[in-house]
Amino acid sequence: MPDIQAIILYCSLFVSLFFEVFLLITYIEVRGEIKEEEKRDLRGITVFPSTTIIVPCYNEEKTVAATVKSILNLDYPKDKLSLILVDDGSRDGTLAALRKFKNHPQVKILAKENGGKHTAVNMALQSVTTDLVGCLDADSFVTPEALRKIIPYFDDLTTMAVTPAIKIHEPLGVLQHIQNVEYSWSIFLRKMLSMLGALYVTPGPFSIFRTRVFRELGDYKKAHMTEDMEMAMRMQKHHYKIVNSHGAHVYTVAPRTLKGLVKQRTRWSYGFLNNAIDYKALFFNRKYGHFGMFIMPIATLSLFTSFVMVGRIVSSAGSSLLHSYTRFRAIGFAGEFHLPPLDWYFINTGVLPIVVITALSLTFIILFLSIRLAEGRFRFSKGLFYYLFLYAFMAPLWLTQAIFNTVFKRKVSWR
Repeated sequence: MPDIQAIILYCSLFVSLFFEVFLLITYIEVRGEIKEEEKRDLRGITVFPSTTIIVPCYNEEKTVAATVKSILNLDYPKDKLSLILVDDGSRDGTLAALRKFKNHPQVKILAKENGGKHTAVNMALQSVTTDLVGCLDADSFVTPEALRKIIPYFDDLTTMAVTPAIKIHEPLGVLQHIQNVEYSWSIFLRKMLSMLGALYVTPGPFSIFRTRVFRELGDYKKAHMTEDMEMAMRMQKHHYKIVNSHGAHVYTVAPRTLKGLVKQRTRWSYGFLNNAIDYKALFFNRKYGHFGMFIMPIATLSLFTSFVMVGRIVSSAGSSLLHSYTRFRAIGFAGEFHLPPLDWYFINTGVLPIVVITALSLTFIILFLSIRLAEGRFRFSKGLFYYLFLYAFMAPLWLTQAIFNTVFKRKVSWR
């Protein structure tokens, strides 16, 4: 049994180390392109495609007005921008909040019985006639230049969708500060996946599509409560190009409680696993390049390897505490306290410690690059401290549930 555990642990470490090295090599290769994108002069844009932004709402009366105002405040020609607001059978004052915009020339309001986010977006898609279409969740907000940052990517006629950089809106408390750092890491990851042509999610907050994508591939599906993942995988299956604009910032409201965070991440992890199963034919298929041969297999495997490594850390810490407790019960505080000897002879130079130290070092480097890419510069913060020491112990809470729900075919809920 110990041999099997060792093999699993070493395989998990190898996967993590390999993926980190792969990301860093990718960054080194594409950093010149990233800098050119950041220098792009937005004032030089002369062609503005007509664009519709759909805002699906369910019980969002407290945030939806700010969401709509952020879209109306976009630095974009007013005659080229329209909004469709859809109330998905809300039980609070959401519809009344939407109707405050009923006389606005750019706004159209729809209402329907509750059927889920994908049905609300699909209802709006039926009346979209613009060149581009996007969606913005009713708890998210866009910066004025966000759409201008996205539009130049559509100069490439093969580009079918552009995803934004999502950040946490005014993080408060330990949990939201942890998520703030995590989202910075996600910004870095999505930019690297974009450069590889391997993005597997088009996030609900402000991903912009060519409208013909939905005409050719069909509407959104329920897709295990993660329709934005399924759409991206469907696009990859049909070789539709998805890219990322790391300068197009969108702010979203993050869960404030551990229960809310676990519920959200369980849904995301469960959705990824089940959509990956639905699109298993893409795995290790040369036709799909990096996406099929590497990214999807490694992303799926990483859910399990992360669980294994964190489980090993918790197990080791528990064993150490149990040993200390047993020793205390036996001899109390007898004996003198000594600091560890500072002698090279006592340094563990085995393979496992070296691999772990290397993986941690690469993690720190990637976090540094992630924060610098997301914020424009790196600075230490309490969120970084919280993330480094707490996140690894939180992740198993939703990974365990997601894997359990997938294996036993249990459904997850949105709320």
